[in-house]
Amino acid sequence: MLEANIQTASAADPQWHEQLDKLRVIATYAPETRTWHARIGTLDLASVHLLQTLFDAARVYGTEVHLAAGAVPAYWNGPVFTRSPDVAALLEAQTDRGRPLGQLPLA
Repeated sequence: MLEANIQTASAADPQWHEQLDKLRVIATYAPETRTWHARIGTLDLASVHLLQTLFDAARVYGTEVHLAAGAVPAYWNGPVFTRSPDVAALLEAQTDRGRPLGQLPLA
């Protein structure tokens, strides 16, 4: 799964609220870290829309967006990258911090 961590950019009041309105629809806010988070379990139309919204916010407002591979949480009931074994293996390897990318597990 891809995890998006989003840090809002400082902005004047109207732009600040516009930025938050865009993020509120696609991400959840974590007050303890003061960041927004979104998860992408598969590349479908909804995921492409989510990514486009994140990149638009970065371009327009200067929002920082970080994408990283992450393990699927036990409570997740949404889609996951299982239809493509190559993508699933790549994401699994990226979540294994002790193994260099490129050294994929043998199937």
